[in-house]
Amino acid sequence: MHTLDAVEVDGVELTYRVWGRREAPPVLLLAGLGADGTDWLGIAPELARALRVFALDLRGHGASDWPGDYALERLRDDVAGFLAALGLPRVSVVGHSYGGVVGYLLAQRYPGLVERLVIEDAPPLVPQDPPLEVPPRPEGRLAFDWAVKTQFIEQRNAPDPRWVEDMAAITAPTLVIGGGPDSPMPQELLADMAGRIPDCRLVTIDAGHLVHEKRPEEFLAVVRPFLEAGE
Repeated sequence: MHTLDAVEVDGVELTYRVWGRREAPPVLLLAGLGADGTDWLGIAPELARALRVFALDLRGHGASDWPGDYALERLRDDVAGFLAALGLPRVSVVGHSYGGVVGYLLAQRYPGLVERLVIEDAPPLVPQDPPLEVPPRPEGRLAFDWAVKTQFIEQRNAPDPRWVEDMAAITAPTLVIGGGPDSPMPQELLADMAGRIPDCRLVTIDAGHLVHEKRPEEFLAVVRPFLEAGE
């Protein structure tokens, strides 16, 4: 069982789900673009055996507010504000894809907040040549603001070069999980990123991009002992 709650950060209401004992060490789960906290329903209860698990709907996603401004720096600072609002001075962070980018930007900018970091198939952002094009918006109602997609593609095309340079500023022990050859994400960039982070291990699970969804048991077999080692 889990609870659903919300907190306001700089005028933006953020919704989150919680599992586990209140006194257990906290871990924050950040889903990929277009997904929300429900993305972790298959993983969170297992992690909650030893950890206090928080799954956040990032701004523009799910039941959180859709304010229209989705610069990655805003999402990074949302997470820092979220932790402050909940009185969590230090947490482990698990981020998939887009959520992994937010996670490593948080660990760069606010290293004191991050106990341990798991980056699931989220390579460093490098300039795209040719530039990526924004696909047409799908028909019907979406579970996220389409502006999230358009603004993320803009930042992917011309990312801040410091985001790669500052991988060296991450002080948290870090686990990078790659999805292997079936993932659309360049696995060589994951290897490069792992080499830039001072205390980092790279593990490949041949599941494609959705590692925790397609291979949950293998994902948990790697992630659970890594997170629980920080207790």
